[in-house]
Amino acid sequence: MSAKYCKNCGTEVTGNYCSHCGQRTTVDQVTFKEAFHDFYSALFSIDGPFVNTLKLLFVNPGKLFRDFLYGKRKKYYKPISFFILTTVVFVLIRTLFNSDPMAGMAKVDLNSEELNTLSYKAGKFMSNNINNILFVFVFTCAMFLKLFFYKKYRFIEFLVVSFYLLSFYTIITTVSIPILKTIDFQYRALPLMLMSIYVAYAMSSFIKGTKIKIIGKAILAYFLALIFYMVLGYGLSFLIVWIKNN
Repeated sequence: MSAKYCKNCGTEVTGNYCSHCGQRTTVDQVTFKEAFHDFYSALFSIDGPFVNTLKLLFVNPGKLFRDFLYGKRKKYYKPISFFILTTVVFVLIRTLFNSDPMAGMAKVDLNSEELNTLSYKAGKFMSNNINNILFVFVFTCAMFLKLFFYKKYRFIEFLVVSFYLLSFYTIITTVSIPILKTIDFQYRALPLMLMSIYVAYAMSSFIKGTKIKIIGKAILAYFLALIFYMVLGYGLSFLIVWIKNN
């Protein structure tokens, strides 16, 4: 019997999976069945990376962060990929429900002349491109977590944590979209407030030490990161709108 070789890395194989790279040895031409099976397995398998990540993100985020940082990478969805996936779902649901965070402000606070100002257009731009500008929030969150817990982990490790934290934010924001369309504009910040509670919970399960102290630092880091995100995100949006208008 002739030897079989992995089509991905060229290693000689004897079973159903390559011992070197893990790819199936039955891989041949790409088919719809294979593509759907891989997609379904990655997202909905009970022991799949997506389900494992989503479950721990809610019930024990500290374990998720530690496991990933300490080497258990294959078991979980990669932080950047997970963040992008949840953000894409957020954008799709937001488009489906035609949700616009600026709409309530336009009705309550702005007249027709003010709608044409650069400041309003910048806010509108930030709202419409929130899926891209949220990356700024990831970096400000990592920056302030590093500032308040500088002895615990490196900046790149807090960046990983921040991608997971902001993935949770996009999830709760996505779920709240139908509800937010039916309530007053003044309550639109509710997901941000819920997020502050979650950050405190997540960091207290992740960082070892006095719980009260960790929770206090986590909440302060979160709100400072939020303020800097709003300033930087709006400033970037204003600059882009200004350039387009000149």
